[in-house]
Order: sequence, then structure tokens, then C-alpha cells
Amino acid sequence: MRFRVVIPARYASSRFPGKLLASLAGRPLLAYVYESALASGAEEVIIATDDERIADACEEFGASVMMTSDLHRSGSERLAEVAYQRGWDDETIVVNLQGDEPLTPPDIIYQVAEDLSHFTQASVSTLCAPIESIEQMVDPHTVKLVRDADGYAMYFSRAPIPWERDAASRTEITLCDCWRHIGIYAYRAGYLREYSALSDCNLEHIEKLEQLRVLWHGARIHTAVAVTEPGHGVDTPQDLERVEALLTNHRR
Repeated sequence: MRFRVVIPARYASSRFPGKLLASLAGRPLLAYVYESALASGAEEVIIATDDERIADACEEFGASVMMTSDLHRSGSERLAEVAYQRGWDDETIVVNLQGDEPLTPPDIIYQVAEDLSHFTQASVSTLCAPIESIEQMVDPHTVKLVRDADGYAMYFSRAPIPWERDAASRTEITLCDCWRHIGIYAYRAGYLREYSALSDCNLEHIEKLEQLRVLWHGARIHTAVAVTEPGHGVDTPQDLERVEALLTNHRR
């Protein structure tokens, strides 16, 4: 199976500006993400940015980098520009790998691409994992999803869905068919071009979840259960410290 990986990389971040270039065990955080993508078996890996500081750092650690517009509203739109500039055909599978996930296992990058190749009715593929605690279920930072019998997404939400109506208290909730979203996506290049032309929808603004635009406009998202769960992402300086400790312990 052939696929490409694009890592959208912005310098700005409301909670941690410049985090993609933050030093993680002596190297830029983004370098670890790039190496995970290379290890996935991808035919090509590109970091797409609109910031010269990120482009310069990428060149220093040997990454393939492409400058893109600073007007994109999402990482998916940045991927669409890369697909267009590279001239990829409509059936090319492109994985959107977030630049702040240095502990992403290479096998799930391959998995999400392979999943899309198997489900021809899907425009997008993504991954999920079982919710294991009530704390995860009620945490708005944990995105939940409901899947149909064939694994297609019915809805994504920051709210606890599905909610067990007859549970007398939180401690009695069984967490049956409760899934959390893992934010890695695979697209066909043709759909990326369609997506970038779609209008926003109110649901994506309410939930702050761009994948709801796909469902709102009638396209399908297939979800597979991740073969390996990724480690911690980096949203704050405290997250960076946690990931660095994990890397240090792993090397011992």
C-alpha cells in the first residue's frame, strides 16, 4: 500500500507558542514526529508550514518541508494545498499527522492509511480507543465518538456520548460502546480538495471539532480501533516535561 504523510506545522499556539520547535531531549519536538512518520512506511513525508522559523529548523534536521499559505483555517486545508502543489492524483492517500504528537507509534500511521484503502465508501479514516474511566468520559478535552455497526462515525463530541440513561450515578455507568477519538486522519487527495471548498458548519464551531464539517456535508468517516495507543501529546510546557521524562526513562 502506498501513502504519503503531511505534518501541518504552525508556529502559533494559544497555550504554548513555538512548541513544535521546543527542545525535547536536546532536539526539536517536531523532529520526533517526522521520524515516526518516516518509520511508518510512507512513500513521502512532508512538513507543511507557513513560518520560516519552522522551515529553517526542518532543514537543519533533514526534513522535507513545503511553505504554504498563512490563510488556512485548519490542518486539512494545508494538506489540500500540498496535494495540489505536488500534483497528487485523486486516489492518493494522505495522512494528516499532528506536529505536537512526538510519541505517535509508526504502526498507527500505517494503520489509518490502510483502513482508508479498505473502505472505499469513506472519504476519511481515523482511529479510536475504548474509554476506560468515567474521568475520560466527562473530560471535555477527551473527544468522544459514536460508531455504527460497520465502524463509520455517527458523531463526535466533547460531551459524554453515549450517555447511559438508566445509570443511577456516574459510578454505575458501564462505559459500553464508549470510544475516544485519536486525532490522526487519512484522506484521499481528491476529497481534500473538496473539503477545502466546503463551508463551515455551526456544529464544528460549537464543539471546536473540524471533522464535524465532513459529516455535516454528508461524507463518511470510517473509524478503526488503534492497534497501539499513542503516548502523550504536547499542548503545554508541563506536557513537554512529561514527554521528556517518558523518553528519558525509555532510553535507560
